[in-house]
Amino acid sequence: MKKATWMILILLFIMTVSTVLFAKNLEADKNAIKKENLEYERYLGQNIYGAELATIINKAIDENEKNKVRKNEKNYYIENEENSIKIYINMKTVKKTYLMEEIYNNNITEFVKYFNLANFNCQTIEYHKKNGKIRSIIFEEILEE
Repeated sequence: MKKATWMILILLFIMTVSTVLFAKNLEADKNAIKKENLEYERYLGQNIYGAELATIINKAIDENEKNKVRKNEKNYYIENEENSIKIYINMKTVKKTYLMEEIYNNNITEFVKYFNLANFNCQTIEYHKKNGKIRSIIFEEILEE
């Protein structure tokens, strides 16, 4: 009888430790996502220069590459509902919305050259439903009056 009691206690101990470790891992994952999101969320509603927008585009491209996000035939990232990031830039001067890949693939240095001091506002941030990571960000050019 003592043996059975010890086995049950050991089993309960193992289950408790496993549950605590699982909960800590979930919390760590949530904190990592929160930290990663904050790097982009700080721009929401803020005006930034084109040079900083280029830095954000480079960061999103790096994140997609690190996460091995697949690309289509146009070399644009395919949203995967998990860890892909897309940035859209509404350009009022040319009345067109550009994908970050268009700017990046057509020499981001040229973008900085022409839009270095142009103002952009972070309009919208959307999140992946599956894990709460940032899915897309929309920036809009602000025209000086």
